[in-house]
Amino acid sequence: MLRPRIIPCLLVKNGGLVKTMQFDKPKYVGDPLNAVRIFNEKEVDELLVVDIDATTQDREPDYSLIKNLAAECRMPLCYGGGVKTAEQIQRIISLGVEKVAISAASVLRPELVAEAATKVGSQSIVVVMDVKKNSSEGYEVYTHNGLKATGLDPLAFARTMEQFGAGEIVLNAIDQDGVMKGYDLTLAAQVRQAISLPLTLLGGAGSLQHIAELIRCVGTIGAAAGSIFVFKGAYRAVLITYPSRTEKDALIAKALRCISD
Repeated sequence: MLRPRIIPCLLVKNGGLVKTMQFDKPKYVGDPLNAVRIFNEKEVDELLVVDIDATTQDREPDYSLIKNLAAECRMPLCYGGGVKTAEQIQRIISLGVEKVAISAASVLRPELVAEAATKVGSQSIVVVMDVKKNSSEGYEVYTHNGLKATGLDPLAFARTMEQFGAGEIVLNAIDQDGVMKGYDLTLAAQVRQAISLPLTLLGGAGSLQHIAELIRCVGTIGAAAGSIFVFKGAYRAVLITYPSRTEKDALIAKALRCISD
């Protein structure tokens, strides 16, 4: 069984580290390379870095930033933002990145996932699904920072991505982004039941208890978060943090015991 991972997610805008709320109102919180150095010391499981402007501005991935991030990282690194072609993915992997995240491009051209998996292996291809509730109380996949509705059902799209050779799905709940009131467990459970791929949930974590609840309710899963690892206190003061190895191991072990019971 895959062990649950606790994954900080860093959002990059104009070269700086930001945090959003429901994909809006980005707040500058520091330098991404400094954040990586701190996370190195804290021995995080994995790091997800997303350039939130690249796709909306229709530009290439920032290879210089990617190279610098990969050089600093002492943990597995997943990078997303502006990725459109298998050649770009190969170049990013060649810079020392373990995984490449694809979002809008996987909606526009699903066969890109298969092409990329052939070139670099499925284990390096992550599909990010940005999802929010629609007027009919269902869920819908969005792209371009939540600005473009696709009409796609997340469950059907996740199955399609699995068929095309994705190695992992990151399920990003737009409605929960930055709110820090807990993950959308209903959405997570639905997607978990629809696919057999490793699944990571992003959006909503406000405490370690929320992460434990996600693991306990949904099963073995990646728990990604932003705000909880960069903010502290009611006034959201910037402080890069991450649970100690002992605290993390105890949290995961307790959650897994609850599953087995």
